[in-house]
Amino acid sequence: MDNKGTTQGIQTRAGRWLDLLKVPNGNPALTAAQFEAFSKQVPLLYFILATNMVSLAWTHQGAAPDYLVVYLPAVLTTLFALRSLIWLRGRKRERTPEQAYRQLKATNILSFPIAVFCTAWSVSLLPYGDPYQKAHVAFFMAITVIGCIFCLMHLRSAALIVTVTVNLPFFVVMLLSGEPTFIATGVNVILVTMAMIMILVSHYRDFRQLHESRNVLMLQQHALQEQNKAMQALSDENLRLANLDSLTLLANRRSFFHMLETAFSRASSSNGRLAVGVIDLDGFKPVNDLYGHSAGDKVLIEISNRLSTITDERLSVYRLGGDEFGLLLQGDVAEGDAMALGEKVCELIAERINIGSGMVQVTGSVGFALYPDVGETGQEIYELADYALYTAKRRHRAGTVIFNAVQANELNRQKIVEEALVAADLDKELSLVYQPITCVDRRVCIGFEALARWQSPRIGQVSPAEFIPVAEHNGRITLMTRMLLKRALKTAALWPDNVYLSFNLSPHDLTSPENTLKIVSIVLKSNFDPRRINFEITETAVMHDFEQASASIQMLRELGAGISLDDFGTGYSSLNHVHKLPLTKIKIDGSFVRNIHNRKTSFNIVKSVLALCAEMELEAIVEGVETEEELRILENLGVRAVQGFYFGKPMTAEETLKRLALQDAQALAS
Repeated sequence: MDNKGTTQGIQTRAGRWLDLLKVPNGNPALTAAQFEAFSKQVPLLYFILATNMVSLAWTHQGAAPDYLVVYLPAVLTTLFALRSLIWLRGRKRERTPEQAYRQLKATNILSFPIAVFCTAWSVSLLPYGDPYQKAHVAFFMAITVIGCIFCLMHLRSAALIVTVTVNLPFFVVMLLSGEPTFIATGVNVILVTMAMIMILVSHYRDFRQLHESRNVLMLQQHALQEQNKAMQALSDENLRLANLDSLTLLANRRSFFHMLETAFSRASSSNGRLAVGVIDLDGFKPVNDLYGHSAGDKVLIEISNRLSTITDERLSVYRLGGDEFGLLLQGDVAEGDAMALGEKVCELIAERINIGSGMVQVTGSVGFALYPDVGETGQEIYELADYALYTAKRRHRAGTVIFNAVQANELNRQKIVEEALVAADLDKELSLVYQPITCVDRRVCIGFEALARWQSPRIGQVSPAEFIPVAEHNGRITLMTRMLLKRALKTAALWPDNVYLSFNLSPHDLTSPENTLKIVSIVLKSNFDPRRINFEITETAVMHDFEQASASIQMLRELGAGISLDDFGTGYSSLNHVHKLPLTKIKIDGSFVRNIHNRKTSFNIVKSVLALCAEMELEAIVEGVETEEELRILENLGVRAVQGFYFGKPMTAEETLKRLALQDAQALAS
C-alpha cells in the first residue's frame, strides 16, 4: 500500500510538472488574453533570434564551414522573417479562444525544435575560432535564452521549454570545456535564468491575476450590460404587454388610456371630436362557469376577431380586461356614427359562437360618451361612457346608450345620494316596510318581504333603486343588512308562527364567509325560528362568485332558513347553477306578469319556470301581480303564491299586525 501511495504521489507531482510545459486551456478568456499579449512579442522574438544568429554567423565567417555560418543562418533567418510577417499580418484578425489556443499550442510545440536547433547550431560553432569567438557563442546562448524568456513571458510553457532545452546543454558544454571562465559563465547563466524564470512565473501569475481581475470587472461590466439589456428587454416586453392583450392580441387597457389621452389632446387642441365607447358582455360568466375558462377564452378571442373586422379608419378597439372592451372613434364623429357603431358591435357579438363542445351565445351592451358634447378630460369622458354602459345594462341590455342629459342628471343624483349616505345616521334614517306574500288558494297572507326605505334629512325620500347600488359601491351595504335584519326579526317575532319573513341579501353578504357568519349570529341571538326566515338572493349575487355564494347559501340552509332566487329570468344564471344551489323558492320577476294576457312569450316563460319549479320541488312565487286578470291567468297556471299591489302595497310594521289581526278575525268569522 505504501509503495502504491508513493507511486501515485510521484505520478501526481510528475503530472503537475508536465502541466507546466502545456498551454493551459481551462480559461478561454485567459487564453485569448495570453494570445493577444503574446502576438505582439512574437515578431520581436524572431527578430532577436535572427539578429543574434546573423551576428554569431558573421563573427565566425572564415572560421567555420559555410553551411554553418551562411546557409543554415540564411534559411533560419528567412523562416524567422516569414513567421514574423505571418504574425504581424494576423495580429488584427480576431480569433476565438479555441483558435487562439490552437495557435499558442502550435507555438509551444514549435518552441522545442527551434530551441534544439539553435542550441545545436551554436554548440556546433564552439570548436571553431579563437577564444573571442568561443566567448561569442556563450554570449549568444545566454543572451538568446534571456531574450526568449522575455518574449515568451506570456506563454510560460514555451519559455520553460526553451530555458530547459537551451540551458541544460549549454551548462553541460560549459562544464565539459574545463575552462574556468566558461564554467563560471555556465553557472552564471543558469542562476540568472533561474531568477528570470522565477520572475517569469511571478509575472505570469500577476498577469493571470490581473486578467482575472480585469475579467471580473469585464464580467461585472458584461453582467451590468446584460442586466441593462435584460432590463431593457423586460422594459420592452412590459411595454409590449402593457399595450397588447396576450389572449386576444388587441391593444389593452394601458394602451387604451394612453391613446385616449393622446386623442383627447388632439381633439381639444384642434376643436375636433372624439367618441369613447365601453362594451361589456352579457352572459359571459355563465359560459365561463358552465363550460370552463378555456371556453370563455374562445369566446373572447372570437368576439375580438369580430370587432377587428369593423372597417373604419377612425376606429381602434381595445380589450380593457375581463369581458370588457374599449372603443375609440376619432375624427368627425357624430352621435349617429356612434349609435350605428354600437348597433354593429351588438349585432356582431350576438352571433352564436362555436366553442368546440357546442354553440353558445352572449350579447353585448355598449355605452358611449362624445367629446366635446360632454367631458373635460379623457378620463372623465371614459367615466361618462362607463356610466352610459351601466345604464345600458340596466335598461337597454344588449343595446347602445350614448351619454346625454338624462344620464348626466342621474350621475349628479348618484353623487348627491352617495354624499348623503356617507353622512347619514343609518340607525335613525333607515326604516322597513313589509309587502304581503299571499297564498292564492286561500287568499291569506303567508309571509312578508321586508323592504328598506331611507328618509334622508338632506335630500328627502330616496328610492332603494338609488341608495342600494350606492351602498354596495361604498361598502355600507353589509352594515345596513345587519341593522335592518335585526329590526325585521324583531317585527316578525310579533307575527303568528305560520307567517314567515322574507329578507333580501346583497352580493356582499354572500361573497364573504365572515359576513354570512354575522347574519347567522344575528338570527341565533334573536331567538327567532330560522325556519320562518326566507333569505332572498339575486342572480347577480350568485354569479358574482358562485363557489363562495353557494357555500354561504349552504350555511344559511343548515341554519334552517329558506332561500329564494329573486327576479328569476332577468339575469344570466344558468340552469346548471340553479340545480346546484340549495334553493327552496324561486321568485318570478314581475316583468313577465305585466300584460301576460296579451303576451304569449311572457305566458310561456312563466309556464316553463313553473314546470322547472315543479320538477325541482321548489315553491314558485310570482311578483308584480296588480290586476285580477293577471291573478286569474296565474291561478290557472297553478301558481300558489303571489306578491304585488293587488294584494297589498308595502306597509309599516304596525300595519302588518293590523293586517294579520284582520285576517285572523275573518278566518274566525268564516
